[in-house]
Amino acid sequence: MQPRHFFILATAVGTWLGHANPLAQLPLAALLLPAGLMVLGQNAGTIREAFRQAWLAGSLAALGCLYWVYWPVQQFGGVHWLLALPVPVLLSLAMGAYFGLFGLAAHLAARRLTALTGLFFLGVCWMLMELAVATLLSGFPWLTLSAAFVPWSVVVQPAAYIGAYGLSGVLALVACGAVCGRGSRACAAVSATAALLILGLGWQHLRAYAEDGPPRTVAVVQGNIDQSLKWEAAYQKATVARYVDLSRKVQITANPALIVWPETSMPFYFQDDTPLRKPVLDFLASTNATLLLGAPAYTRRGDDYTLFNRAFLLDGNAAVRNWYDKEHLVPFGEYMPLPAWLPLEKLVHGVGDFAPGRAQKALHTGDLALGVLVCYEAIFPGLAQQRVSQGANLIVIISNDAWFGATSAPMQHLNLTALRAIEQGRWIVRSTNTGISAFIDPLGRIHRAGPQFEPLAAAWQVHARTQSTVYHAFYVPLLIGAGVLAALFAALLILGGGNSSRNRH
Repeated sequence: MQPRHFFILATAVGTWLGHANPLAQLPLAALLLPAGLMVLGQNAGTIREAFRQAWLAGSLAALGCLYWVYWPVQQFGGVHWLLALPVPVLLSLAMGAYFGLFGLAAHLAARRLTALTGLFFLGVCWMLMELAVATLLSGFPWLTLSAAFVPWSVVVQPAAYIGAYGLSGVLALVACGAVCGRGSRACAAVSATAALLILGLGWQHLRAYAEDGPPRTVAVVQGNIDQSLKWEAAYQKATVARYVDLSRKVQITANPALIVWPETSMPFYFQDDTPLRKPVLDFLASTNATLLLGAPAYTRRGDDYTLFNRAFLLDGNAAVRNWYDKEHLVPFGEYMPLPAWLPLEKLVHGVGDFAPGRAQKALHTGDLALGVLVCYEAIFPGLAQQRVSQGANLIVIISNDAWFGATSAPMQHLNLTALRAIEQGRWIVRSTNTGISAFIDPLGRIHRAGPQFEPLAAAWQVHARTQSTVYHAFYVPLLIGAGVLAALFAALLILGGGNSSRNRH
């Protein structure tokens, strides 16, 4: 096997093992991705070859983690399996382009910068690459490097200071420096120092954590409703009955102040006064709990309807107190981009295209101010930042991971969600249809994670928090700083002299 083939294989296998997968997750293996891409870029003979090899390696790495995209497209999109198979491949090839650019950057850095300057340059490049993945073309920041380390709490605590993408950049620096360290003692020292800083800061953050407010008992209900049946009228009554029955049980055992049902847990227009809504209102009238539930909603102007993916907050008097409409919609799932050009059916059956929510705010119940995120909104740091800026002292995430089936996606989704808890210093209450429902503390530690594909009603004590993390307080300056660093390193790269005598690895 040629060396380049080995590094291509190592980056793909390492990425798969490093992130949640059906076999066993080994977080440290995820560092093989930046290290392997750097080596491929440095050793390529031309810029084109550097991009091509890193693109191939990155695409294979992405495919290993994103294979699950086939499942919703084939199962719920009405697409023949032969047409569904290429979808994760095409998505991975697109994701691979970002990794190809990182390989290209490594190629240029090896020839125009010193070893140490090039190492810092690559760390910044990785951070900017993840920011670009999260922003461009609607964004899809699913393979965030730092998410692989969520099972190791001490490693991910620096996200409270520099965010998930900043931490990913430092982790990439550690990985690349460990490889460069064979030919540069300075790179080895920087890599080791950065690793020790991550661990030291993580240990200090874990040790300093304390709650100074009273606990609040919150419950999540996981209905485990078959996605292929939930929108059929014949099953709607049974769906309502299951959620009400599970909620009664947890109300008796835990007496929660807030109960959370998943995204579109009520597969009908809950705002309409119909017999399907009555069991929910009757349940609320018999308890002192507040209920947050997901359901489609609409506004009407003449004969025109605008549809929303909504979270309703209802009080003990069965009155709708407020609601949140999902802002960041899923292409092909909640709306169809370029419907005249793309021959695919929308994955959400039973309702039309959704519109994004506007002018959102925290939902208040007692002393809790709920910052609501719906489904994959949790993978975007900026949305959680907005919720806390709007006054949220508790983040509530409702989701429907039934789309993913029995794949790696639900655990990958949960790990990404945990990063939002650390960045914002907030408890997260997560309720999903088929799992994984859970409670996540401000250190990103996952509690009471429910089993998948089983009905569940679980309660936990959480805390309303008003403290701001460094990341939250300096969110905008951190983004500006990232841009300044990018400009400085780009200028240095352009003006840097030739350095072809550097060792290649």
